[in-house]
Amino acid sequence: MDAALADRLRADLLAARYTVDRLRQLWGDEADAALARGDRVPALRAVRDAHDPAALLARLLLLGEPADDTAIARALPTLGAEGARALGLVDAAGRATLDVRPSAAIDASGPVDWLIVSDLGEAQIGGPLPPEHVLGVGGASITLRGLIPTSPVERVLDLGTGCGIQALHAARHARAVVATDISARALELAALTLALNGVTSVELRQGDLFAPVAGERFDRIVSNPPFVITPRVDGVPVYEYRDGGRVGDALVEQVIRGAAEHLVPGGTAHLLANWEYRSTMAGDGLARVRRWVEEAGLEAWVVERERQTPAAYAATWIRDGGTRVGTPAYEALAEAWLDDFAARGVHAVGFGYVLLRRPADDRAPRLVRTEVLGSPLPSAPTGIGDHLLACLAAHDRVAALDDSQLGALRLTVAPDVTEERHYWPGDDGPTVIRLRQGGGFARTIEADAALAGLVGACDGELTIAAIASALADLLEVDEGALRAQLLPQVRELVLCGMLRVA
Repeated sequence: MDAALADRLRADLLAARYTVDRLRQLWGDEADAALARGDRVPALRAVRDAHDPAALLARLLLLGEPADDTAIARALPTLGAEGARALGLVDAAGRATLDVRPSAAIDASGPVDWLIVSDLGEAQIGGPLPPEHVLGVGGASITLRGLIPTSPVERVLDLGTGCGIQALHAARHARAVVATDISARALELAALTLALNGVTSVELRQGDLFAPVAGERFDRIVSNPPFVITPRVDGVPVYEYRDGGRVGDALVEQVIRGAAEHLVPGGTAHLLANWEYRSTMAGDGLARVRRWVEEAGLEAWVVERERQTPAAYAATWIRDGGTRVGTPAYEALAEAWLDDFAARGVHAVGFGYVLLRRPADDRAPRLVRTEVLGSPLPSAPTGIGDHLLACLAAHDRVAALDDSQLGALRLTVAPDVTEERHYWPGDDGPTVIRLRQGGGFARTIEADAALAGLVGACDGELTIAAIASALADLLEVDEGALRAQLLPQVRELVLCGMLRVA
């Protein structure tokens, strides 16, 4: 990458106000939504005759419209047509060879606008993606961004950086970031992404998984690893951005086990992953993940958000590569995928989030939690990364307490928790009581009168034991039995962030 040319391109993009908000103003919400689906026509129609600098850039760098040297010079006055070709931005015919688009985000430090460089997508090239394709910002990268905490740390590892989007976010909260990728092309585009955003605290290294950081440890690891389960047979394309070259979910196992060797004590890893459900094995997919975690000596919180059949999984990733359903090429790939799953007895594939932590104290109780949460997450703009770290801290606070010590705590209700009650007409008491969490994972807890009464009384004044005693008198039940019922529920509500230690 030519740093001087990258600086000139950055100057042009900034001067044109080439941002998410500006482009949405130019083509409107409907066109913006269509573009997110891969349909560029509404946006192109809106800016085809516009002379705004941002519109000129969008036509060239985002919508794939060819331009002559005069139009390129008008869109990029500092870089110019010759500079654009030298930087690898356009070809001799004036057509963009890279996708350069704005991306907006918000975290605990506030809003930010990025400029992201990636390869042209399926809509721009008009066919299947090449194996060396470097993916831009998509749903998975946005999901991962929301899982990453914003607390400051010294060193972060971005494992499999791709276009560099996670390294950009990590750099806002870390003194130094190391970003790795097996793909030389990905690192080349990530370098341009970093340069366009003026970020200098990221070091790029090439290699497979943890090989480029052998012997090093980090406070935080973030990764959307190439975990897609792809048949290892001739005729099935292998995409560098998603295929890690292992059989089944072995790459996810390798990343989890490898994280243990590269985290400082108390350090955390934040991953997207998937895992197989195999009919020939005892337990399920989450049980297999739990085994990897425990054998690596780590703590974990694993959340399964979706589970697909082999046919649905194959369709998702074949279509992701640009091969259309109903074509002979699609049917041949689907056969290969289903044969591969059948060979290992796979009947489903789970997808979700993995939070890992290297224990800081080997004597402390360890958290290894797996769960299935299929309900949609709330639209919290800053994600759930900080929420999960707060949950880990809550676990550390109460896990070592016995029931007597837990009962001595004074708790408060988190400000995002509400109570919902349903009554049959004419009844004095509710038939259904639910406690709802507004943030975090938006949990809904079914409660009885005792649990609802306890939560309602948690204002930091009375201990849990005192509240349970008062409820036993009120409900006319045995105090010991009620306490035995409530204390495990209290532990769960504290762990999930719905109750807090005062």
